[in-house]
Amino acid sequence: MVPGGRREAHGVVPGAGRFGAPGPALVWLLAAACGGSAAPHTLAAAPQAEEACRPAAARADRLADVGPRGELILASGRRAVLSGLHWPDAPEIDAAARSWLLAFRGMPLVLTERGPEDRWGRRRADGIAGEAEPVDLAGGLVAAGLGYAGAGEAEALCRPALRALEAAPRAAGHGLWAGGPLAATDEPSLSARAGRFVVVEGRILHVGERSARTYLDFARRGEQGLTVTVQKRTWRILSEHGLSAATLRGRLVRIRGTVEIGRGPLIDLAGVEGIEVVEGERALRR
Repeated sequence: MVPGGRREAHGVVPGAGRFGAPGPALVWLLAAACGGSAAPHTLAAAPQAEEACRPAAARADRLADVGPRGELILASGRRAVLSGLHWPDAPEIDAAARSWLLAFRGMPLVLTERGPEDRWGRRRADGIAGEAEPVDLAGGLVAAGLGYAGAGEAEALCRPALRALEAAPRAAGHGLWAGGPLAATDEPSLSARAGRFVVVEGRILHVGERSARTYLDFARRGEQGLTVTVQKRTWRILSEHGLSAATLRGRLVRIRGTVEIGRGPLIDLAGVEGIEVVEGERALRR
């Protein structure tokens, strides 16, 4: 059941416009099933990340409004952002995501906060809206293709299993996934997204280990494509979990991060959650 008691045809959530979403009950079941567990390729979090992700006691509130970039403005006067969600940068999808959240305005909301306040006085929180058919808000946005699973400005991705909910919109080409996954060899598309958070798929062709950082190259020599830099500490953690130069070379991976432009498109891996080995899934569409 959707807000207001109406059951929408074809499982489309009100406010999503042309961006389809699964029914709220399904969203809740999917997100609840994976919300606290590790995804298949998730690496163990560092102790400081575990502390930042430790959940507080749940509390009740109501959604009063939605501010810029998905800020939850609550009836209590407090403000929060959804944990585990990277808000979309594209204006059209930003508007659709905001409309999706506004469908829950005035409804009961259970918040489980994680970590300290950010510099704007907001808490990161898991948000469950509604009572008869509760909806995981972050999970619903990800499942509708209206948000990426990501740490945002937090130190760690506290709900890595939300990444599993990207599979359906990615396969259907909904929302953020329109046109299929962004390819690591698509230099024009990557460059056009400079300064924006992206999720990129590609096969690592070369691994260059240096004293301060490691370089993962996705394009052949003389061709343009993505380069990922991995700082020494992150590379050490990856290596401890079996992701070394030898095991990564030739593997199909998914990278999350913000595109920068150097000699070509570049992503500096923010942490171990920024890379997933997806070998065994369907081949990347060219």
